[in-house]
This record gives sequence, C-alpha cells and structure tokens, in this order.
Amino acid sequence: MEERRFIPLDSWTERPPDEMRHRALEFYELMNRRRSVRQYSDRPIPDGVIEDCLRTAGTAPSGAHKQPWHFVAVRDPGVKRKIRLAAEEEERAFYGGRAPDDWLEALEPLGTDERKPFLETAPCLIAVFARSFGRGPDGEREKHYYVQESVGIATGFLIAALHGAGLATLTHTPSPMGFLGELLGRPKEERPFLLLVTGFPAADARVPDLSRSPLARISTFI
Repeated sequence: MEERRFIPLDSWTERPPDEMRHRALEFYELMNRRRSVRQYSDRPIPDGVIEDCLRTAGTAPSGAHKQPWHFVAVRDPGVKRKIRLAAEEEERAFYGGRAPDDWLEALEPLGTDERKPFLETAPCLIAVFARSFGRGPDGEREKHYYVQESVGIATGFLIAALHGAGLATLTHTPSPMGFLGELLGRPKEERPFLLLVTGFPAADARVPDLSRSPLARISTFI
C-alpha cells in the first residue's frame, strides 16, 4: 500500500469577523445577479478567461480525490453547428411527446422550446463529462467514487467562476446527450453531464421574471 503523504495546511487564511461577513455578503450579491441567459452576442471571450475558469473547476473536492471530470471547450463554429443540430433533434422529440405534460407545464413560464440558436451564437460551449473510471500509472482500471456528486460540485465551481469573470451562462441538458461524446470524440468511460453555454449576453437579452426562495424556506438552523 502506498504510504500516505501529508503536508502542512499553509493555504488557509483566517479573516476578521467583519471581513468574513463582508466577503460572504459580497459573494452572495454577485451570485444573486446570475441569471440563465438564452440570447448571446457572438463577441469573443478574452484569451485565458475560459482556461482560468476551468482551472477553478478543477479545484473542486471529489470522492477519494479521483477528479472524475473532463471539460471540452468548444469554440469551433462547425462543431457548435453539429451540436446544435443534434441537440435540437433530441429537443424536438422531448417537446413533441417524450416529456410528460406536467414537465412541459413547469417549463412553460420559462418560454423554452426545441429551438436552441444559442448553441451556435455563444462563443463557447463547455461540455462537461463524468468519468466513471480512470487508469492508473500502469494502465490498470481505477474505480471512481461519488462521480455525479463530484462532477456536480465542479460544475458549480465553474459556473461561479464564469459569472465572477463577467460572463453569462446557461446549463443545457438535452436528453439523451449521448451525441456529445460521439461528436467530441470522448472515450466510452465518460458520460455527458451537461452542456454549459457561456459568453456575453446579447444587447436585447431578456430573462423570465423570477424570484428566488428566501433563506427561511431553503434552510433550517438547529
């Protein structure tokens, strides 16, 4: 068995109580301005921004530190076009009978339908994949643990990083998503988790008039 290796925790910084509250409130206010955007400008994202946000996603905790994720940043117009066509084919089936009536009723206030032009217009699509297993130094198969939970946390980090950098995002989950692995040439041990659309909102972008649940509804203190 490999010997455990530990190092001193020298990356943690304690902050005064007032600063803690200020930073917590400031981050809440930043994230509370986040909205799912479906109308994008084709304006390019500055170099390095996506890379740094993906580095942030890679700092997320994961089961047994297996880091069971892979991110494919798609900027190529031809590939984005193929993704849109494949996604819209699945969405037509979804809205045309695959989805139960109660699901469609829940989506109605959001104004969504099978048309997904943002998949071509937005400058970057980030396909998030969950790796069910990995390979060790000798090529042996290594099981991954808490894969969905780990990838979900990393995706949350990524959304927060992109929003913090000044970009808009949309989590898009056409069902099924098997076409993503095929179009992007991913290995069989990776399953599509979601497609994250990102870029700058269009000048005339509009979002549903929604409100978020208050703290008392989403939390309990004992």
